[in-house]
Amino acid sequence: MALKKKPVTGMKDMMPEEMEIRDYVIALIKETYKSFGFSSIETPCVEHIENLCSRQGGDNEKLIFKILKRGEKLRLESAKGEGDLVDGGLRYDLTVPLSRYYSDNANVLPSPFKALQMGNVWRADRPQRGRFRQFMQCDIDILGEPSNLAEIELVLATTTLLGRLDFHDFTIRINDRRILKAMAAYSGFAEEDYENVFIILDKMDKIGLDGVRKELEECGHEKEKVERYLRLFETISNDVEGVRQCKEELGGYLAAETADSLEMIIESVESAKEADFTMRFDPTLVRGMSYYTGTIFEISMDEFGGSVGGGGRYDEMIGRFTGQNTPAVGFSIGFERIVMLLLERGFRIPTGKARKAYLLDKNLPKEKVLEVLERAKADRAAGMQVMMVNMKKNKKFQKEQLAQVGYEEFVEVYK
Repeated sequence: MALKKKPVTGMKDMMPEEMEIRDYVIALIKETYKSFGFSSIETPCVEHIENLCSRQGGDNEKLIFKILKRGEKLRLESAKGEGDLVDGGLRYDLTVPLSRYYSDNANVLPSPFKALQMGNVWRADRPQRGRFRQFMQCDIDILGEPSNLAEIELVLATTTLLGRLDFHDFTIRINDRRILKAMAAYSGFAEEDYENVFIILDKMDKIGLDGVRKELEECGHEKEKVERYLRLFETISNDVEGVRQCKEELGGYLAAETADSLEMIIESVESAKEADFTMRFDPTLVRGMSYYTGTIFEISMDEFGGSVGGGGRYDEMIGRFTGQNTPAVGFSIGFERIVMLLLERGFRIPTGKARKAYLLDKNLPKEKVLEVLERAKADRAAGMQVMMVNMKKNKKFQKEQLAQVGYEEFVEVYK
């Protein structure tokens, strides 16, 4: 059987130029988030299959890379179903593992607990631009804080990071699942129809108001309810005033404190932000995960043409492990998409060390080699990045290759 050079579909090899930017972004993420009080944690890439298939991950549960039982536990001859073969899977996000981690360690963790977690996740998805089957996720979560201070800190920390990466004029779209439900109830939809309505509403950006109207009616929803529902999106503005409109219009269906909390989040972030971006109330924002219980948010960038991150409040997930609900809210940036945009820009690391390459003649005597080693040692002590390499016949091409990875100074060493 011939061996294959290409990586598995949906996964990729990393070239040195990309790895350098990835390492820089990872370091900046840790530095920025730690300045907001977040602590790094790590969870295993393999998770119990029961946790992954707990009906909390939405469509991601259809994309799990499942793992067969090992050793004597794997009995193919007597297996009657998947449960006899599979007991684990590769994690599809970091939120489910974090909830398990917190449930197991809450008694030794501070409260509230501010977690920073970075790591690869796997989804058997259809690969496309900015989407892979193995990709790095970067999450910050605050567990044990019921107030909207958690949302405010998460948005400020995330947007500060993006600003430090020289992203500007992006938008934080924000909504609340309770507002979504109140709008559906106000329009006359039955509670069992909410998820179907929200799935269609989530397509608003792609198919527009008329497309949403058509799909809702095709699903059998009464025209009167559909028109009452869509009239809300035609009249509610995308700012704090829009939140106040919801509070007034949906008074019998929406708790006033829900709207007041969302208004405070928007105004607080706008007042304290360090980066150049816009906060926009978006009553059409749904976010697919069924575990969200309150505030939800998403990062939109025209440069990418879509979302490069998102999150929200999931106060009931930890209770699935412990039997007792715990306030929880998280924000994830699309690490792979951020790196892709930086590469497409030709991004240069601003704090990169000066780079020098010593090109050694192949016939150098031992004494000369030792002399160059001492010079390289001194250069590194002075903060430079130094490479020693044997000189090739085509020196010009060799230098061009080294220049492509950032080497600026070349010293040719002969006998």
